[in-house]
Amino acid sequence: MSFSPSVPGSSLTPLALLKRLENKLLINGKLVSPKSNKTFPVHNPATMEVIGQAAEAHAEDVNDAVEAARTSQKKWRHMDAAKRGHLVSQCGDLLEEYADELARLMTLETGKALRTESQVETKVFTNTFRFYGGLGLELKGETIPFSDSMLALTIREPLGVVGAIIAWNVPLLLMSLKIAPALVAGNTVVVKSAEEAPFVVLRAAEIMNTILPPGVLNVISGDGPTTGEALVRHPYVAKVTFTGSVETGKTIYKNSSEKLTPVTLELGGKSPMIVCEDVDLEKVVEGALSSMRFTRQGQSCTAASRIFVHESIFDDFLARLKEKLNALKIGDPMNLETDIGAVISPTQHEKILKYIEMGKNTQGATAHECSELPTDPKLSKGLFVQPVLFTGLSNSHQVCQEEIFGPVTALIPWKDFDDVINQANDSPYGLAATLWTNNLNRALRGVHQLEAGFVQVNQNIVVQPGLSYGGVKSSGIGKEASLEAMLEHFTHKKTIIFNME
Repeated sequence: MSFSPSVPGSSLTPLALLKRLENKLLINGKLVSPKSNKTFPVHNPATMEVIGQAAEAHAEDVNDAVEAARTSQKKWRHMDAAKRGHLVSQCGDLLEEYADELARLMTLETGKALRTESQVETKVFTNTFRFYGGLGLELKGETIPFSDSMLALTIREPLGVVGAIIAWNVPLLLMSLKIAPALVAGNTVVVKSAEEAPFVVLRAAEIMNTILPPGVLNVISGDGPTTGEALVRHPYVAKVTFTGSVETGKTIYKNSSEKLTPVTLELGGKSPMIVCEDVDLEKVVEGALSSMRFTRQGQSCTAASRIFVHESIFDDFLARLKEKLNALKIGDPMNLETDIGAVISPTQHEKILKYIEMGKNTQGATAHECSELPTDPKLSKGLFVQPVLFTGLSNSHQVCQEEIFGPVTALIPWKDFDDVINQANDSPYGLAATLWTNNLNRALRGVHQLEAGFVQVNQNIVVQPGLSYGGVKSSGIGKEASLEAMLEHFTHKKTIIFNME
């Protein structure tokens, strides 16, 4: 690649980079300390050691970031769209050069296994910038045959400053899905990173700021009630895009509505996987392994946390899935031999164990605990959880209805196809669903009847740039990862009429 600007800190180890990024926000192209000089600790979930102190942004810092974005947006919006796209594509190319560094930073913060998760995520992350970078010329309007004496047309214009609030489970992917379309469309962005994983987002933005003009991309960190709310309520934030819990999403929706700020909300799921009796069992078991995102400790909105298996193959499916899970290694996330790392925080760890205990205490239920917890003394304080397959639970059970966000799934037998579709839809969520069958007629019926925004047949790949992604019901509002997301969620349409008489 011909373009390779100097990136500060590029020769440092991940831990040394963390120290350099401690107590720093990225505002107007520079790393700065928060005015309160307050910080909060960030832990390595695999050891529970404190790896760094992140900056805690308060209202003054949020205002500085928004003002920087607002000032830079006045020039950024008038740059040729193709040029903006070219700069965003360059960001993707440069970030790819730092993919290994970013993956290691992410693993330190999140506890996700380096080989199976963090390295995979960085590839999708960089590709997302290149995908959106090529869409600058798609920001077009229409001509309207309203009258022979008038020229009527529409154009698309950016909204202004976008506030992007991201979750910790896939921080780089979520960052790219929000900022790449916003930037190409002519907006500027203030990102609020997750408290659990602030450093990898800050580092990625620092790298991008060697290419982008100052103030176009800013990063703040802190908690939701203080930092997040100040960003959402700021009078100059013209759009909010958020990924996280339903409860927080509702709060953001309410606060944004007070100033009629448009929002995009991706709020989670309880995604069903339906397995028919005509499938290749070996293929579908491999699919279940990836569909449940076990290598991410089940910490995924699209995780297949309810698996409906036809009764005729139920026992065989269960035995094969247990065998596959038992072959996975739980351990040090930085070790390339590790398949499954640690869950994100003590709170999340406690929540997962609570649901497991709840299932175990249910009459008629069986908890099939798979794989083995690590025995390395260095990992004794780590937040590790064995994958659990529950049998004997009804679809109405709390384990089957509430989002656990952990390596826990329920296997439920079925006999009638219409009934299993009804069970799959019996959920407050509607983000994703998968159907496994070799019967085309049944597949077509199923995809139309399933109440979800992202439905796959005979696979369950993760979110990819170019595939419109978003849910229905309590899973959120709006779409991401597509041209539609950029046009509909990061621009507004202006109607212009010229009187030619």
